[in-house]
Amino acid sequence: MHAAATEAQSAALRTLLRSLGQIVLQPNAFTGACLLAAWLLTDGRLACAALMGAVAANVSALLAGYRDADTRAGLHGFNGALAGLAAFSFIADPATAAAVTILAATGTAWLLAPWSRWLRARGLGVCSSPCLIVTWLWLPTMTSATSPASAVPLHVHGAAQWSSGVLASLAQTGFAPGALAGLLVLIGIAAASRRHALGALSGAALASAAHLLLGASTGSFDAGLLGFNGALTALALVDCGVMPMLGGVALAVVLQAAAADFGWPVMTAPFVLATWCMQRLLQRVTRRAIAAEPAQRTKRASPITTPATRAN
Repeated sequence: MHAAATEAQSAALRTLLRSLGQIVLQPNAFTGACLLAAWLLTDGRLACAALMGAVAANVSALLAGYRDADTRAGLHGFNGALAGLAAFSFIADPATAAAVTILAATGTAWLLAPWSRWLRARGLGVCSSPCLIVTWLWLPTMTSATSPASAVPLHVHGAAQWSSGVLASLAQTGFAPGALAGLLVLIGIAAASRRHALGALSGAALASAAHLLLGASTGSFDAGLLGFNGALTALALVDCGVMPMLGGVALAVVLQAAAADFGWPVMTAPFVLATWCMQRLLQRVTRRAIAAEPAQRTKRASPITTPATRAN
């Protein structure tokens, strides 16, 4: 009995940590532990928010009868964790933030099934869209939302400052501040996939550079606010090839820059929209290639006309 209870507790802990790891698209418990360490080292409130949201979403998924395999992989908990992180980032009062976290995380879990079915029918992934939808529903009622930083003239960054800003971008994928948190996130991603870690670094660096060239605030760069959508987009598309990944990162930059001009709190919406656009584009390219294949086979199989054949 004691062994069974211990095993159940261990499985529950792994599920919780995988839910956190899925924030950076890694179904890995160690990745989740690295994100948790990043929050604990920088802001304990964020750690509580992520854990609270993930637990609420996973319990809601269990009550809704969702597939256990998906729950164990962290697919039902990570949007809840993100909803909690958003609540504690935008709401100053801890009690209000905690209440919103539980309600929002539960909402992401109940929204997930019908919304994911609709997206799958169109060949699209869920990403962090449930968190975005739920957060946008309550965010207009709050007055403590952060405003975008004002632009300052672009200046050349040193290697240390550049590295710090890029790592801070990785930290911002989980709403955490600072290069140390970003380094922990990078270690967690690399433990699951070195390819994905390289993609995340490349996406964060390219997106940050592009935003700076477009005149974005250097303060925003130092805080990691310029590169996190690029990092997430690269993570989502790195397995599709270099060109789709670069195209997705470029599109995420354009969308984030456009939203910043209007002062919209888009969070990870540029990542989600850029990923969806590239997924649709890849589907069209694949369909055209499949449609063209029979014609190519027919062309290759057609008999070669020889002089003797023409004479006959």
